[in-house]
Amino acid sequence: MVKFFRFAPVLFACTLYGQSTADLERRVGELTSRVQFLEQKINELLAVKPQPVVTPPAEPAVLPLEAVSPLETISVRGDSRSSADSESRLPVSGYMDFHFNKDRGLPGEFDFHRFVLLFGHSFSSRLKFWSELEVEHAFVEGGEERGEVALEQAYIDFLIKSQFNLRAGMLLTPVGIINERHEPPAFNGVERPFVETFIIPSTWREMGFGATGDLGRGFRYRAYLMSSLDASRFTSGEGFGAGKTNGFGASFRNPAKVARLEYVGLRRLALGASVYSGHTGFNLSGVNPRVRILDVDGRYSYRRFDLRGLFADTWISKAGELNRALELDTGANPNIASRMRGAYIEPAVHVFPRRNRHDLILFARREAWNTQHKMPDGYVPLPQFDRNSWVLGATYKPHADIAVKFDYGFNRSARSVFRPVDSINLGIGWWF
Repeated sequence: MVKFFRFAPVLFACTLYGQSTADLERRVGELTSRVQFLEQKINELLAVKPQPVVTPPAEPAVLPLEAVSPLETISVRGDSRSSADSESRLPVSGYMDFHFNKDRGLPGEFDFHRFVLLFGHSFSSRLKFWSELEVEHAFVEGGEERGEVALEQAYIDFLIKSQFNLRAGMLLTPVGIINERHEPPAFNGVERPFVETFIIPSTWREMGFGATGDLGRGFRYRAYLMSSLDASRFTSGEGFGAGKTNGFGASFRNPAKVARLEYVGLRRLALGASVYSGHTGFNLSGVNPRVRILDVDGRYSYRRFDLRGLFADTWISKAGELNRALELDTGANPNIASRMRGAYIEPAVHVFPRRNRHDLILFARREAWNTQHKMPDGYVPLPQFDRNSWVLGATYKPHADIAVKFDYGFNRSARSVFRPVDSINLGIGWWF
């Protein structure tokens, strides 16, 4: 082809018979310049070798349990089967709620309780990151207890296969219903259930690592080693809720073991059981109590009716020694129990038909919890810590992700005088 372009000016000139020599030479010169330019471009193109297209090998689909986040109902939290073009995607989610709370005989209070943002990142189809950062009570002022900024979870998933995956970082303890699913539209009532606040700590997270997986036939699990609770902060009224380290100054000298097994093999039915065991005396001298927790819970829906319930039992070994150690340290007897117990059941009905875009849920929750169910030898239970409550209320959802809530709590205890007062609560919560 190159040789053809070299002889083209001569051939073209031969066709120009009858024209003047000067005009012919001018035309040949112009054509020669153009041919040289074309020849240069052709040589450049021939010098560039096409690169082969490399197609990455296809990876098998990975379907681990809660691959990116335990909050299964938020669609933006990623899919372990994401394609290569979405690996750098940074999903953002969040939830917020504000409340109006009023105890009988006391003035009411407004509180923007939570503002939570969640950020995730897919490093690859098998490496996922998720985090949850919370601002409580609207703002934080240095030196005053006016709010809190807290990292509620931040972990990496190493997705291996459906039955076995690894997870490490700041983890929510997989005990109970609410601790891993604590967004406002996920439960009825303005406040979280008492049992999952005093018997099972609310938003309980610790540093740790472990395994997650889907065993098939509707069974899935989570099993972690986590940092220990701090027994030096246990109390008689709140149990061991104040003993959460929340990832700060956490001890891994005697890591706690926790595991949860869930069954979701039948439509609209979810059953779960959790066990927890861990020593808690890393801040004490001479005593190292062990905390054990057993929890069973379930959720069921039939047409427009819902039912959920939970039972939790906890044990604190060496509770007598713990009380004496704390009394020597603080000068006051904490009167911590050796056993705590709580349970609740909550039926609910959806008023509007399923085809309606809005939803109205009426519910009633019966709770009973006792942070001094059984005392160590030489200690007497206090009746004010044997408590129960009826919570009646409604949840209106103008959108599936927005909940407008109202409830009234009839609160009681075994104490005959100075009983807990009733409460009224209003709130709006949403997630995205």
